Amino acid sequence: MSDKPEVIVICGPTASGKTKLGISVANCIDGEIVSADSMQIYKYMDIGTAKPTMEERKLAVHHLIDFVEPDRRYSVADYKIDAMNAIKDILKRKKVPIVVGGTGLYINSLIYNIEFKEEKVDLEYRKQMEKYETSVLYEEAKKIDIEAVKKISINDRKRIIRILEIYNSTGKTKTELEKQSRKRIEYNYKIFVLNMDRDKLYLRINDRVDRMINLGLIDEVKYLIGKYDELPTSMQGLGYKEVAEYLKGKTTKEEMIEKIKQDSRRYAKRQLTWFRSYKGAIWIDAENDNNTGVILNHLCM
Repeated sequence: MSDKPEVIVICGPTASGKTKLGISVANCIDGEIVSADSMQIYKYMDIGTAKPTMEERKLAVHHLIDFVEPDRRYSVADYKIDAMNAIKDILKRKKVPIVVGGTGLYINSLIYNIEFKEEKVDLEYRKQMEKYETSVLYEEAKKIDIEAVKKISINDRKRIIRILEIYNSTGKTKTELEKQSRKRIEYNYKIFVLNMDRDKLYLRINDRVDRMINLGLIDEVKYLIGKYDELPTSMQGLGYKEVAEYLKGKTTKEEMIEKIKQDSRRYAKRQLTWFRSYKGAIWIDAENDNNTGVILNHLCM
């Protein structure tokens, strides 16, 4: 048995039921939830991020949700600091921290205790990168750091450029730096990964996208565009960038919806690939109605 404080991690692909399960487990063990979702941190972005509703947040205490302005640059290093502070606060109050989310970079920063060093941004280099199409930058990043590229979308311009910037400024790949920066792990992380039949998961993703549209995702994006002079980086998130393209008249509504569904399915596939690297993680069937009991049983072992 480890003498380190225990932190539960519930992760899985988008639309697999993490929010509901996290709340259920929290209620059984006097726990509080620390979100590990890179989009749910932003204010005013509720529908497209599938953020826990106000009713759900009343059922369990949630940390790191709805607290960052959409035009603020918020890095994984920022998340690491905020999440560790939340975990320490929860433990101090004799409650159980439950990390819930699907952003692999965020989860990695905790379970591997990655120490991020602040790097100066080479604005001139970044300006040069802006001249190139995303597909060109993607191919260049593949040559430099294939492991990092495997974990991101071919359309994720922000993270593609980050891979190139890190190599340009340090001479080392992002993957190399992350391995070197792993420190002694402070907590005993018990990781649970939700999994389900691929076809059923894709149907759930498609249904979720349809619900988001019906709930007013297009109006949510219109509001954000009207609120900020320039589209914030957060608007590059899945669902938001596709709606923004539609509002610019670059796609039809039907094409936009199908693009969100397609990109969401691809994202879920990458998430599952990412989580398979977690040694010792316990994989559980997302369709099992008694997953709360499954997790509690493993915690008692």
